[in-house]
Amino acid sequence: MNVLIITACPSGMASSYLAARVLERAAQTLGWTVAVECHSELAPVTPFSEQQIAQAELVVVAASRPLDLSRFAGKPGVVDDIQPALNHPQDWLQQAAARAVPLESEPSAARPVRLVAVTACPTGVAHTFMSAEALTETATRLGHHIKVETQGSVGAQNALTAEDIAAADCVIVAADIEVNLSRFNGKRLYRTSTGQALKKPQHTIETALAEAKPWHYEGSAATGSDETDKKAPGPYQHLLTGVSFMLPMVVAGGLIIALSFIFGIEAFKEEGTLAAALMHIGGDSAFALMIPVLSGYIAYSIADRPGIAPGMIGGMLASTLGAGFIGGIISGFLAGYSARLLARRIPMPTSLESLKPILIIPLFGSLFTGLVMIYVVGGPVAGIMAVMTEFLNNMGSANAVLLGIIIGAMMCFDMGGPVNKAAYAFSVGLLASQTYGPMAAAMAAGMVPALGMGLATMLARRKFNPNEQEAGKASFVLGLCFISEGAIPFAARDPLRVIPCCMAGGALTGALSMLFGAKLLAPHGGVFVLFIPNAIQQLGWYVLAITAGAVLTGLAYSVFKRSDAQMLTAGTDVVTNET
Repeated sequence: MNVLIITACPSGMASSYLAARVLERAAQTLGWTVAVECHSELAPVTPFSEQQIAQAELVVVAASRPLDLSRFAGKPGVVDDIQPALNHPQDWLQQAAARAVPLESEPSAARPVRLVAVTACPTGVAHTFMSAEALTETATRLGHHIKVETQGSVGAQNALTAEDIAAADCVIVAADIEVNLSRFNGKRLYRTSTGQALKKPQHTIETALAEAKPWHYEGSAATGSDETDKKAPGPYQHLLTGVSFMLPMVVAGGLIIALSFIFGIEAFKEEGTLAAALMHIGGDSAFALMIPVLSGYIAYSIADRPGIAPGMIGGMLASTLGAGFIGGIISGFLAGYSARLLARRIPMPTSLESLKPILIIPLFGSLFTGLVMIYVVGGPVAGIMAVMTEFLNNMGSANAVLLGIIIGAMMCFDMGGPVNKAAYAFSVGLLASQTYGPMAAAMAAGMVPALGMGLATMLARRKFNPNEQEAGKASFVLGLCFISEGAIPFAARDPLRVIPCCMAGGALTGALSMLFGAKLLAPHGGVFVLFIPNAIQQLGWYVLAITAGAVLTGLAYSVFKRSDAQMLTAGTDVVTNET
């Protein structure tokens, strides 16, 4: 008997893949001729051909979510939940054959929809573009039309036009920072993170179509349904928005300072020289703007444009008072929430409403933020920063190693997620106080996951299928560029093995980097920074630290990794035991 089997689970991950393999084996045991279509992110979907559908005598669907079955209209078939198929695969197939009835067309489920999406991550490098690619590929496979705008480090690309937005049935905003939503006023909108869109694009699209709510934009305040409000950015997203705007300033400033060191570590002290000019550009200008930009764009994320002026003024005060990046963060939130409160609570005649964003809010928001920073926050935070800087610059080997282990493990825990970003933001913030050791540990450890996964595919090639081997090559290149997200495809498929292996390698790299006294002036760039003279102190030892962590991760995962055949055998054993 010719049988077609379709499997699909809500997350599009393990259950769907496992059910496909188990049912295929059970059908073969029954002597049936079988073809399988597995809707899973773990393997590419291969739709049945017209010839296979024409020859099919039975269609069995094990799915825990709706599927388009119009192509099987009139064919004998059964649609059931995926769990009974997993529990008793052979019995389930026999019962399906006995109770099969002609399948009906479901045109409403088959109707393609038009989607538009925006992706944006704090650095605007990896998650932004990888999540856009995942959404595009998945929507196309599902038969939907999608256009994705990426708001990366080089600005908006593939920008959505007014016509694109007007024609869209649903808007997906996959962003870890605040983005402008005013153009989507009145459209059904769903908010999520770039990580979720990258790891579970099909689930993201289906959830968006089911749960998106109308979005209403009014000035700097957006209102919508309760469900939409729950997904609005919180303090963490506001912080990441500030960091994302600050990063280009830090990268440019750090690299220009490093260029000044080409002429000698202290060459900039001689007035009128090129080294002095470079230090003036990088240190006295770019680095001086770090904290005001951080504070200003935290406030912008909270209160829109009216928050920028009080935020930057508060950030400049934090810098001059010695409160450092902690003071900048505090001033950003003070300015943002005070500006938003003024925008929402101050009643103004309609004729004077236009004065709010250019006079009322900047004036009173700046006064409030500035006075609080000078008389309340500045002094205590400056003292904390001074103590912390002194401790970090003079800590012993044991404390340095411990800090390196913590930073390294955090950088590798979720590969661009909240924990990774917290460690990275902490390290970048310390650059303003000329503390460069944690930044070196953070970048070195951040390179380990992607390098380690690429190395593992080379060391244990037979354990990886062709798709994984190709992903390993790309992962290795991304690792060299300090893009941890290259390891995400491996972590999504096998998190219980990949993440501990990556954390072990990252912790080793972070510890060694701090132990060797490595210091990094630029917060990004990966292997390319190595070629800039004096950008990294203890260069040879630094490379050794990165290599050691990558090798540990690669070796560990090559040992613990299970091949597809081993995973299938283990899954079958589990199902058999449950039966």
